[in-house]
Amino acid sequence: MTVFGTRPEAIKLAPVIQQLEARDDVFETVNVSSSQHTTLLHPFTDLFGLRIDFDLEVMQQARTLSDLCAHVLRSLDSILAQVQPDLTLVQGDTTTALAGALAGFHRRVPVGHVEAGLRTGNELSPYPEEMNRRLITRLASYHFAPTPGNRDNLLAEGVPSERIFLTGNPVVDSLQAIRDVVSSVPAVDRLLLSTEGLRRIVLTTHRRESFGEVMSENLRVVRRFVERHSDVAVIFPVHPNPAVRSAANAILSGHPRICLIPPLRYEEFIALLAHTWLIISDSGGVQEEAPTLGKPLLILRENTEVPEAVTCGVARLVGGDPLRFASMLEEIHDDGLWMKQVQNTSNPFGEGDSGKRIVEAIEQVLGVSSVRVCRQDGHFVKCFLRAQPQREQSIRQSQPATARSWGGRSSAVAAGT
Repeated sequence: MTVFGTRPEAIKLAPVIQQLEARDDVFETVNVSSSQHTTLLHPFTDLFGLRIDFDLEVMQQARTLSDLCAHVLRSLDSILAQVQPDLTLVQGDTTTALAGALAGFHRRVPVGHVEAGLRTGNELSPYPEEMNRRLITRLASYHFAPTPGNRDNLLAEGVPSERIFLTGNPVVDSLQAIRDVVSSVPAVDRLLLSTEGLRRIVLTTHRRESFGEVMSENLRVVRRFVERHSDVAVIFPVHPNPAVRSAANAILSGHPRICLIPPLRYEEFIALLAHTWLIISDSGGVQEEAPTLGKPLLILRENTEVPEAVTCGVARLVGGDPLRFASMLEEIHDDGLWMKQVQNTSNPFGEGDSGKRIVEAIEQVLGVSSVRVCRQDGHFVKCFLRAQPQREQSIRQSQPATARSWGGRSSAVAAGT
C-alpha cells in the first residue's frame, strides 16, 4: 500500500508505482492519497496516470500540522485494517509520510521509506520536514537511500546495513520521462517568447522557515538585481500559500521583466527549467532536479538535506545574508565559468532506474518468488507463493496467501503492496 498526498510525493513515487503495476503477476497496488496538497496534487496524478483507491481529503478538516497528522493517522488505520497490506510505502518527509509510517507501525505492517537518509543536521530546518524524516527512519523497516551519503547517515544512526538499499532518487526517473516526451508546451512557449534574448531566472520559494522577513529580503534582492541588469528576466511560479502570494505581489509586481505566474504543471515546469539561465529556489526537489538538467542553482537556505547538489558543483548555498545573496548574483552575472562547469557535471542522484531498483528491493524483502492461479470459493484468484525471508519474520508473522476483499474487489494480496 502506497501513501502520498503532496506534489513531490506523487512525482517521486510515480516511477515506483508504475514498476510495481508492471509486475501485476506479483503485486497488487493500493494507492492512498491524503490530498495534503489539493489543487497542486491532482494534475500530477493525472500526468503520471496514478490511480487513487482511497482519498482522505484531509485538508477539508485539517487546519494545523497536528490536525493533518491526526486525521491521516486515524483514516489510515481503518484502511490498513481493511486492506491488510504486506508493506506500507511512504516517501520523503511530509506530514502525510510521517502519519503513514506511524499508522503502519501501529498495525505492525512493515514500512518502506523512499528517499531515506536525508539530513540537514538541524531539527528545525527545514521545518517540520527534518524532524519528520528522522522519525520515519525510526518507524521504517526498509530504507531506500538515494545516495551513498544518505546510506552513511542511516548507518550512523544505527540502522542495520541489511535494511538499507542504495537506489538513486526516482525524481530522476520522472524528470527523464517527462523530458523525453514533452517537446513543446504552449504555456511555456509563450513565456519563452516574451523573454527571448534575456537571461532567464526561474525563482521558487515556499518553505515555512522562509516566511516573513527572510522571504521579503530575498525578493528585494532579486528585484534590485533585475533593475540593475537589463539583460535579465525573472519567472516566478508563485506558490498558492497566502504568505508567499502576498510577499510576491508586494515586492515583485509591476516590473516588466518579472513574471509572476500561477503554479505550473510538472511538465511545464521542467520545460521552463530546461530553458533557464539560473535557478533560485529553497525547494529540496529542485535541488535534485537541477543536476539532471545541468542547470546552476542558488539555494535560498542556510543548509541542505541534499549536499550532493553542492558537492557536485551544480548548487551553491546562499545562507541567510541578503548582502551575500546580492554579491553571488553579481558574481554569476559577470563570470560565466560556473555556468559552463555545471553543464559537464555528472548526476549524483542516479541514472533514471531508481523505480526499478526499489521494486527489486521490495521483491527481495517480501520474498516473492512466483504466482499461480488457484480456486477459492468457486472463483479463480491469484495466489502468491512466497519465500519468507528471515529478516521479515522478525517484523511480522508469516501468513499464507488468502483472498481478501476491499473496495468491492476480491484479490489475493498476501504479496502485494
